[in-house]
Amino acid sequence: MFRQFRSEVADALGDALASLDLPTDDLGIERPPDDMDATLASSVAFRLAGEVGDAPPNVAATVADAVDADGYDYLAAVDTAGPYVNFHAGERYLADTLDAAAPDAGYGALPDRDTSVVVEHTSANPTGPVHVGRARNPIVGDAVANLLEYAGYDVDRHYYVNDAGRQMAVFTWAYERFDESDLDEEPARDRAEYDLVRYYRKGNAYLEEADPEAVEAAENEISAILQGLEAGDEETYERVGEVVDAVLGGMKECLARLPAEFDEFVKETRFMRDGSTDEIAARLKETDHAVYEEDAWQLELNDWGIDKNLVFLRSDDTSLYTTRDLAHHEWKFDNYDRAVTVLGEDHKLQADQLDAALELLGNDTDRLGHVIYSYVNLPEGKMSTRKGTGVMLDDLLDEAIDRAREAVESRMDDRIRDDDLTEADVERIAHEVGIGAVRYDIISKQPAKAITFEWEDALDFEGQSAPFVQYVHARCCGILDEAADAGIEVPGVTADAGGAVDYGALDVDAAVFETEEARDLLREVARFPAAIEEAANDLEPHTIATFTREFADAYNAFYRECPVVTAEDEELRAARVALVAAAKHTMANALDVLGVEAPESM
Repeated sequence: MFRQFRSEVADALGDALASLDLPTDDLGIERPPDDMDATLASSVAFRLAGEVGDAPPNVAATVADAVDADGYDYLAAVDTAGPYVNFHAGERYLADTLDAAAPDAGYGALPDRDTSVVVEHTSANPTGPVHVGRARNPIVGDAVANLLEYAGYDVDRHYYVNDAGRQMAVFTWAYERFDESDLDEEPARDRAEYDLVRYYRKGNAYLEEADPEAVEAAENEISAILQGLEAGDEETYERVGEVVDAVLGGMKECLARLPAEFDEFVKETRFMRDGSTDEIAARLKETDHAVYEEDAWQLELNDWGIDKNLVFLRSDDTSLYTTRDLAHHEWKFDNYDRAVTVLGEDHKLQADQLDAALELLGNDTDRLGHVIYSYVNLPEGKMSTRKGTGVMLDDLLDEAIDRAREAVESRMDDRIRDDDLTEADVERIAHEVGIGAVRYDIISKQPAKAITFEWEDALDFEGQSAPFVQYVHARCCGILDEAADAGIEVPGVTADAGGAVDYGALDVDAAVFETEEARDLLREVARFPAAIEEAANDLEPHTIATFTREFADAYNAFYRECPVVTAEDEELRAARVALVAAAKHTMANALDVLGVEAPESM
């Protein structure tokens, strides 16, 4: 409904400007300021004031007078508020929104676009546990993938495994060189990556501290592993694969706690073994931008505004990570319509070089999108660290659950203590709220901005946090349960013996909503699909977090002012129950985009 209304506003405003011989290239359509009573507004008068030679309020009045609101389904009226042209939706807009959202648990998901997208995220080197500083990648990446699915794309989630670089050669050598008695510490956790990372640390320490002759011998062994991978030696692949797969198995368990799951783990050695990396190197050599300098083949990328050359082949003809990633991306283009990669800010130059090289190779780089994020910091003294490991994502999640459990128990009232919530309920809520707090706090910030994770903010039930918005969903569930117990029909919850939901017809007239709080909430429900569409177009899941906070504010105003089950008028009661059902679906699906659980009780 909101998408259609926005389209109607654009058509009506565009026609009005054309009739006044004014430019229609920038309509300035936006959500109005909170103190303005309108569904949408246009700031076009600011842009046109200089051209017309009049004050913005006068220009707005002229434009509003020229708008013809007749003949549209949802556009009912146009007026002004100072320099803004305001557009008002009619009763049919509210009624159709309620009809669509109240019975539909999938509300907000857009139609299938018949377009495939691969989202590559996390892709942390399999050298040990996932560090909290890198936690933004799987959390943001998973939300981007969820968002694109809601927007109608066919999405695959990939983890690109660096199993061919020097780090993995060092790891493999160290794992084979040392045994348990050589290690100085016990594993921090009983999981493979915590066990094996000790060998990696031992190997790096040995290379830094051993005598030159021993280091030279070790480096020769490490080099032999790299050469074996490059030459396609099966025994070498198996040796490295044993370490990679073991570490990756533990990392998967950690990421599943978020949760962040993947359709495929794509190993970079795949593109060495199939010959595509060699083919990429050969094609790059033939370009006018290829030079051989400093014992390596490089690309000069000044034409793309990049002043640092891209090295794509060493003097011994071994490839580099970026060379293999070029082959990887051409494989993506062969198998998907679009490709999106989530990268840390330290990979920005690499991403730019990759784009330039792909274009040089003849690829359509408009099909490739990047989400660049900054890192997560923790305030000093707020979390303990384990010597030699730093703060791991597992540590953060454990503490989040513990703190959420304490918060839930401290908020339990007498009714809850009288066994309305069992210990199992408390534990479930602690996990939903704790993990949700971490995800929500990280997703809600613009990716390019560095963030410091603060427990007090993330777990604030009254602030702009996961518990604050999750509580809206729990309240909706409580009201709908109360309504059902009272024999009031609740849209979208009637199930047959097999559990299938029969949505049925919704016979509610939205015109009965007499309070502005109810109408405002319904307007927020209406704009959810458009919020999905806009966020997906921009690859910005943080805007959905913003939506949930604004939605929570609208819902809480409705909750304070509009009794539902106790409403005396039967028609009004039915309409308010339907609105709560619509709000429940909207919040549940907005949280689902963010990968945050929507608790039924808190």
